[in-house]
Amino acid sequence: GPRSLVDGHESALGMASPRRELVPADEDETNGLMDEDIKALEHSRSKLRRQLGLCALVVLAGVGIVLHGSLSEAASPATLRLATWNIAAINNNPFEYWITHSDPDYNTLMADVQAFVDAPAERDVPVEEVFSESRWQELKALMAAEGWDVDGTEARWHEDFRSRKIISGFLKDRSIGEKRLASMPDRVTNTIHTRGGSVSCRPTVINCYEGDLGSGDKWWVEWKQFMFATQLATGDGDSKTRPAAMLKPIKRAKYPAVSAEEEAMSLPLQTLSQAIFDAILVHIVNSVSPSGRWQQLRQEMCDALNRHKDTRTLEILQQTYGTTDAVFLQEAAASFRTSAAKRLGGRYIVAAPVTLDTSRDQNSLLLLRRDLFLEASLVDRTEEVMKTFDRNVPVAPGDLFVLQVDDTLGRPYLLASFHGDTNGLATIPVLEAVTALAARMPERRLIFGLDANTYEHEAPGKQDVLGFARAYVAKGLTSCWGDTPDPTNHTTYNARTYLQAQLQKAAKQSETAAKGDKNPKDFLLFSPASFTVRSTTKDNTGERRYVEDMVFPTLQFPSDHGVLSTTLEVQPPRLSRYLRPSLLHR
Repeated sequence: GPRSLVDGHESALGMASPRRELVPADEDETNGLMDEDIKALEHSRSKLRRQLGLCALVVLAGVGIVLHGSLSEAASPATLRLATWNIAAINNNPFEYWITHSDPDYNTLMADVQAFVDAPAERDVPVEEVFSESRWQELKALMAAEGWDVDGTEARWHEDFRSRKIISGFLKDRSIGEKRLASMPDRVTNTIHTRGGSVSCRPTVINCYEGDLGSGDKWWVEWKQFMFATQLATGDGDSKTRPAAMLKPIKRAKYPAVSAEEEAMSLPLQTLSQAIFDAILVHIVNSVSPSGRWQQLRQEMCDALNRHKDTRTLEILQQTYGTTDAVFLQEAAASFRTSAAKRLGGRYIVAAPVTLDTSRDQNSLLLLRRDLFLEASLVDRTEEVMKTFDRNVPVAPGDLFVLQVDDTLGRPYLLASFHGDTNGLATIPVLEAVTALAARMPERRLIFGLDANTYEHEAPGKQDVLGFARAYVAKGLTSCWGDTPDPTNHTTYNARTYLQAQLQKAAKQSETAAKGDKNPKDFLLFSPASFTVRSTTKDNTGERRYVEDMVFPTLQFPSDHGVLSTTLEVQPPRLSRYLRPSLLHR
């Protein structure tokens, strides 16, 4: 008759049923033997059974040792170890955000810069004392050589800019920020990526420029050379361009604060504004740090947060999260995928959308354990979801990655990784679109790792975390934080300093919690019918520890989002779905 799975399993291991003889007795075999011979034969059989049983135990023990050694880090069919991490943070400016730094010189520098900007007193000198008339004349000639009409900008210089105070009249002028007169050219020329993977930095305080900016004169020589003479190989082909030629007009349609007259002269006006802005910052840092210590600190921070950021990120993934089964990544540069494949490719499938975003360079990726997931089963479903959004949903290419994949046990999954817009307004529409796709694929278990960009408090124009929770519960999902997450369970804590191009967003060191981004943003979503949570942790150290009330990034942890890791128990599937038919009918 049919054999049970348990019986079949035992027989396969060589463990015989008590009612069966290991060596069957045959009546002919004993016929004609003397009683003593029969006893001897029975004794031999008994001894043989004991020896075979002992051998079986030895074999099983050996198999157990081998399996333990080879599979100690392997995936368990009963659990899934997951992590999600937005790995982006400081892109170009190492001073942009307050960081936790062990060197007291950093805190002294930032406090002194803050005091200079916050209460400059007699240090609030006219612009022409840090960007002189002679420098304006040189700049005017260079801009005229570009073919730009500089008459309107010259009038603005003489009648307005030159006499403004550097702090109260320029850095703190909200209209300059609203018109993007300094931040727009900074975005274009701050750090320019060139062919071959190298970068070229504008001579300014707020990037990783490696030259000497120890005085205004040194800065000016390098600045005008970079902007108007340096030929950079960007884009495809053999063409080269200069940073000044890369600037774009500032359109009034997008930035209504810009007047029609300012739009017409926006190229020379933004170039002058950028020069003044950079000159002021050079003046400030050399005033508060005349020894040049600020330059040493900047290079140390650039090494940790910029130049070697990918290296440290990969180190954390490999050393701290190297046994994780699936890692959901957000805001990864295209170059990071290449680096990850080189360093982690032996253990992980580094999965990315068919089309990567290389302009914004913010891509969602997935790392999948090779010993658990089948690379041949990967199917990119991103475009099916993206095409459902209208223009009102702020989702950009690279933000979302949706992947169909099967594991080595035959279990089918639908995995999604997503980075929400700054205000979190795309998060619920994306949730709805992803769950709609999942509903059309009911045999697949959905797991969704995301930076939802949700906020602790409800506010107009921002997605609050409890509203998001109600939305995912309504879609039949739960999260690693449960159905009702704690709004004070933060996964980000950062705030802008006074050394960046949008001063209206700056926070004093004492205001980092009140004015910074300290919010519960990161989630893993799934169906409670498929998984239950065994444990969840968050990490802002790279050591599976989270230090509350510590601003980050730090020199050891290069992201402004904590790593979120969860171990899920896999709910037992229906046998008919996952077991081979041959096993069901044995």
